[in-house]
Amino acid sequence: MVFRIPKVDVVYGHVILLVGLVLTVLDLIFLFLTSARNPGIVPRNSWPPESDGSSHSTTSMDWINATTPDLKLPRTKDIYLNGYTIKVKYCDTCLLYRPPRASHCSICNNCVQRFDHHCPWVGQCIGVTNTPRADLMQRNYRTFFLFVSTSTILCIYVFTFSLLQIINTPGDLWTVMSRDVISVFLIFYCFIAVWFVGGLSVFHFYLICTNQTTYENFRYRYDKKENPYNRGVFKNLVEIFFSKSVPSMVNFREWVTEDEDAGAGSITNKLSEDIMKSTKKTGAELALQNLDYKGIEDSLRKDNGGKVALEPFFLDPAQEEKDGTRCVFFLEIEEDEDECVLEAVICRFSDENESV
Repeated sequence: MVFRIPKVDVVYGHVILLVGLVLTVLDLIFLFLTSARNPGIVPRNSWPPESDGSSHSTTSMDWINATTPDLKLPRTKDIYLNGYTIKVKYCDTCLLYRPPRASHCSICNNCVQRFDHHCPWVGQCIGVTNTPRADLMQRNYRTFFLFVSTSTILCIYVFTFSLLQIINTPGDLWTVMSRDVISVFLIFYCFIAVWFVGGLSVFHFYLICTNQTTYENFRYRYDKKENPYNRGVFKNLVEIFFSKSVPSMVNFREWVTEDEDAGAGSITNKLSEDIMKSTKKTGAELALQNLDYKGIEDSLRKDNGGKVALEPFFLDPAQEEKDGTRCVFFLEIEEDEDECVLEAVICRFSDENESV
């Protein structure tokens, strides 16, 4: 278009170019803001929360005791919001009960407030912060919607004027298209791209009007029950487009300080678990190692040459080959919490597999 401005009206050509540049710059700015802004990450806990002792209504007797066996917490608990009962789930990774409408992103590995989705094209989670005040809600969902909608407008804009360029050029249509390959390419490219970004724009506008998230809509959260967060179309639009940004709950510029007590406690628990496992696995081996083999050998020694004399149930290899019998030694180990009991059983078998 830059090279074609001298061939068309100066004002008309410069206006088209200027509007296209403005839309492109705005699209890139919204993309950067969406990717760089905190989506509403919930800070993690170093330890699980303490049980408040109150009765929680749970759908199943699924208790959390994987990391802390002595502490039992319900997997879900009920909270009351706007006259509705909302279930919040416990996050095993972040060690906290997620706020309402929050979810744990498996890619970012963080709990995000009012989690909408993880956008692979932006490389960031998309979310909105839930606060009691409707004028303090924003994170990066508004800039994401502006990015998608601006991309849609830009595609329609480029498609329209590229098509007008082909139509308004005098001559045969195929001849004009063969001479203006760039316009033809932009027409096909924008026609395909507008279905993706345009579909996203329409879908997210519907979600904003109904006060839903992509995560909730894909799981049919409010198909069979009323949405407790829906405040009407007008208030829902104001909540997204005219609310202020909330300060981040995570200070990404803060120096990281390691909690020594927490670290020591976790290391101690890990070591104790490893010791208990190794004790259970090697209890029999330790018992065999602690046997007084020297005393047993001394009791078997005879005066003639200091050789070990075999008991009656032990046979010399030459004697076993001569008699056609063999001796098998069975060792049975019974482990308790504080002791290990060894029982030995010795059997002699003949060639016909009959016990002697």
